Amino acid sequence: MGLLSRAGEIIRAKFSALLNRAENPQETLDYSYERQLESLQNVKRGVADVVTAKKRLEIQTQQLEQSVVKLDTQARQAVAAGREDLARQALERKSGIQQQLQDLDTQVKQLADQQEKLVANEKQLEGRIEQFRSQKEVIKAQYSAAEAQVRIGEAATGIGRDMENTGLAIQRAKDKTDQMQARAAAIDELVTSGDLQELGSDKTQLDRELAQVASQSQVDRELEQLKAEVGSGSGGEKKELEG
Repeated sequence: MGLLSRAGEIIRAKFSALLNRAENPQETLDYSYERQLESLQNVKRGVADVVTAKKRLEIQTQQLEQSVVKLDTQARQAVAAGREDLARQALERKSGIQQQLQDLDTQVKQLADQQEKLVANEKQLEGRIEQFRSQKEVIKAQYSAAEAQVRIGEAATGIGRDMENTGLAIQRAKDKTDQMQARAAAIDELVTSGDLQELGSDKTQLDRELAQVASQSQVDRELEQLKAEVGSGSGGEKKELEG
């Protein structure tokens, strides 16, 4: 049970934290305000229903009062006509209606009291809703101002996620720039030392050896040709001297 209770507390804590992050105070205040307005509308409908019921009883009361007057007149006419039996019936009906009128009068007074209480509650609720609306707007304005201040602060200090991404992009660009500058410096050093020409030459060691051999062969041919020319000239001179 201890582990289950602890797990339940952890789940409730995480769920509460999730709700806290997802909750928008402005939306919460507006929703609460709308619910209060709905309650006020229900009270107004209740007042209207009570007033309607009271009006129906008042109309019924007026109709019964007219019946009392009519029965009283009929009783008088019956007595004048010597019909005591009819007069008694009229008076009995009159008495019953008068009892109904007393009951209706009690009900009308109860509905009037209920109406008065509902109207008082309505006015009180309207005052509280108006006060809440004012507080709501103040809190929303304060929240918006605080939210803007946080965003400005995050942008200025680099705390925000966008600034963090921007900082990473700048760092990557700086690293690449440092690498490129180091490479350029290395190339300049190789150019200065003359090693770059050897490194950049397309000729291999074999190409250089073959070129050297070809150059030596050319020299040998030119030397043989020169020796032949010189030797041929020396033979002619010898013949002239012998003659």
